[in-house]
Amino acid sequence: MQIKSSIILGGHLQLASRTAVLAACLLFTAALPAAAATLDRIKETGHIKIGYFEDARPFSSKSQAGGAEGYAIELCTSVADKTKSQLGLAELAVDWVPVTGENALAQVKQGSIDLLCAPTSATAARRQDVAFSLPIFPGGVRAVMHKDAAAALRNALAESPQSRPVWRGTPAAKLLEKKTFAFVKGTTTEEWVASQIKSLQIEAKVEPVADFRTGLQQLSDRKVDVLFGERSIILGAMDSSQRENLAISDRLLTHEPLAFVVPRGDEDFRLLVDKTLSETYAAPKFAELYKKWCGELDDKTRTFFLWNRLAQ
Repeated sequence: MQIKSSIILGGHLQLASRTAVLAACLLFTAALPAAAATLDRIKETGHIKIGYFEDARPFSSKSQAGGAEGYAIELCTSVADKTKSQLGLAELAVDWVPVTGENALAQVKQGSIDLLCAPTSATAARRQDVAFSLPIFPGGVRAVMHKDAAAALRNALAESPQSRPVWRGTPAAKLLEKKTFAFVKGTTTEEWVASQIKSLQIEAKVEPVADFRTGLQQLSDRKVDVLFGERSIILGAMDSSQRENLAISDRLLTHEPLAFVVPRGDEDFRLLVDKTLSETYAAPKFAELYKKWCGELDDKTRTFFLWNRLAQ
């Protein structure tokens, strides 16, 4: 009787153990990111969802025909072609999904889009939620101001200041204290401006704007003194009058390689994106693509892409 009870008890323990293991496996599976099978989802649906900004020339914008165009768009189109080939699909529909700076990263994290085709700075905070491709552009913050701005202001933000660098308490710092700075809210530029104001201990005014067109208009109307942001996007947002009256400083105030955003934890899809970019950078026609949207591919920029591609 005791032996039989032991056998029964042992069976119950084994069943409980197997149940616990199964529950743990199910829990682990549920804990995996929703994007862990991006390629599987693309293959099953026959669609790849790519997010982009409708007003971020030269990287991306809405074309007159209603589609998407730009430097980043052409790179992402190559990613879609590579995906179609690797998955062996006869057809692959590309769904271009307009996004905003406020919801773009969340849409990648939630799986609403498979790839964010918008050059983005890969910060430590953002890496907690999403992952990034190889860099696609050597970005950084520059200053935009009126061409007739005070010489002292232009000198303080120039590539090689004629006097000593801007330090706390210097005449240049006191000059900046009386100015109003604009930046696009939600960008890394906002964080940089805040850090500079804190470092210099000045009481400068700040004016967050919704987008670069708004910032350029406020600068043109002299409601702000300086607009900070990515040079290429600023150039793409300028109209003819602004190009004539405003100037972008040569000085690169930050160095921020810009990349595409992909789901965190999906190394297969990220590898496909990175391989596509690497092959594109190595192709003879890349210089032509870059020139079409971003200007001449000089030796310095060419070296940037040589360093930022996968070795074969």
